[in-house]
Amino acid sequence: MKTIYEVIVSPIITEKATAAKEHFNEVSFVVDKRANKKEIKDAIEKIFKVKVMDVKTVNMPGKVKRVRLFQGLRSGYKKALVRLKQGNKIEFFQGV
Repeated sequence: MKTIYEVIVSPIITEKATAAKEHFNEVSFVVDKRANKKEIKDAIEKIFKVKVMDVKTVNMPGKVKRVRLFQGLRSGYKKALVRLKQGNKIEFFQGV
């Protein structure tokens, strides 16, 4: 069994994720590849003390990158899109 801090790896802070946070109250996280939706929901609710309405997961494949003659592959990751109940929110940058 994974602890709640092993399930959530990091938040995703991009323009698209910020727009989803403002319009749909949906926050994105990089999560452990072996984590399921139930574990993700429990971890978010315990860490941030919010109520989760829905969890969607996506396995993001690694991208192929080239440096001159050599070609490599970035590692893939699992992304979780977490929709919060109305009135709940998660702030990553408070007071900035």
